[in-house]
Amino acid sequence: MRRRKRKIRAELRKNRTLRTRTKDLTRSFAGDELADEQTLRSERVGGKGELTRKRTVMGVEAPEDVPGLPVLPHVDPAVCRQGRVLSVFGLACLVETETGEVIRCVTRRLLRTLSTDQRHVVAAGDRVWFHPEGREEGVIEQIQPRQGVLSRASRGRQHVLVANVDQMVIVTSAAQPPLKPNLIDRMLVTAEKNRMTALVSINKIDLVDPADLQPLVGVLSQIGYRVLLVSAATGQGVDRLHQAMRGRESVILGQSGVGKSSLLNRIDPELKLRVQHVSSETLKGRHTTTTARLLPLKGGGYVVDTPGMRQFELWDVIPEELPGFFRELRPYESRCRFPNCTHIHEADCAVKDAVADGRIDARRYESYVLLCADSAA
Repeated sequence: MRRRKRKIRAELRKNRTLRTRTKDLTRSFAGDELADEQTLRSERVGGKGELTRKRTVMGVEAPEDVPGLPVLPHVDPAVCRQGRVLSVFGLACLVETETGEVIRCVTRRLLRTLSTDQRHVVAAGDRVWFHPEGREEGVIEQIQPRQGVLSRASRGRQHVLVANVDQMVIVTSAAQPPLKPNLIDRMLVTAEKNRMTALVSINKIDLVDPADLQPLVGVLSQIGYRVLLVSAATGQGVDRLHQAMRGRESVILGQSGVGKSSLLNRIDPELKLRVQHVSSETLKGRHTTTTARLLPLKGGGYVVDTPGMRQFELWDVIPEELPGFFRELRPYESRCRFPNCTHIHEADCAVKDAVADGRIDARRYESYVLLCADSAA
């Protein structure tokens, strides 16, 4: 049933203005009475002000179980158009319309000032309503509710990397830069939390003996994740990766230098994405992709190429729910002696017994313990 628009008192951000008072009136009065009189004429003394303001918005309340803004402002379909955000850079973004046009848009100030934990209110992949301003520009009036949101924590706020995707392709490298299994685990937890299909792609297998990767590949495959060994340099396994992404809306994620853009260029040479070599001194990748971009794939589907990252801090994950995001821990949760067992220090813990018996991989368990400590901090 469609919800009717109504007036909603929406909270705005608390950091829009300076403090109501910028001076100590007592000290000002003791030092210069005339200056104090000027201060009283120019400053408010009341407690209410822009720091506690609200605003009446015509629209509907967003569903609580759907990530995004708390309010969907009303838009007039007669004058507004629908589109999808391709990329965001600064205060502007590129929006693709239903007819394939690309419009440069800015975000309406109301959306930027609504109270939210998000670092930026618009992300690549968002479906939006925008008001055209001429032939090549527009103003985003509404961001539609999101599904399949990939976020990470950034200075205590939610950094939405991409919205409205259904598959996460985690790209890592067998060498140059070295493989980081714990980073893969963090991304897999995010995929489980957001109910995305997760696919692990290990690139640059031409630089190592594939047999050395079998312990990691075997563990991930055993718990139900698909792992592909690929090489952007030789083309090995690229067709299988393309087949897994065809017809899906995927986000490709990984640290700098693992070859995300190189793999996409192999899949579709017409993309012509910029690539760079790994630094020979630090063996770390250089930041070549600077913003997330939504790209159409040859053969159907979309992929979001994201900037490389050296760390991935989980957003909105508490220690109590972490066992549910590790597939191999789920069967043992109900067998512990204590119902609120953390599976770290308690006695008669079925999870710890399974680790000791080799039924749960010890490295994955250690990764779980580290994530619990990070989430509790």
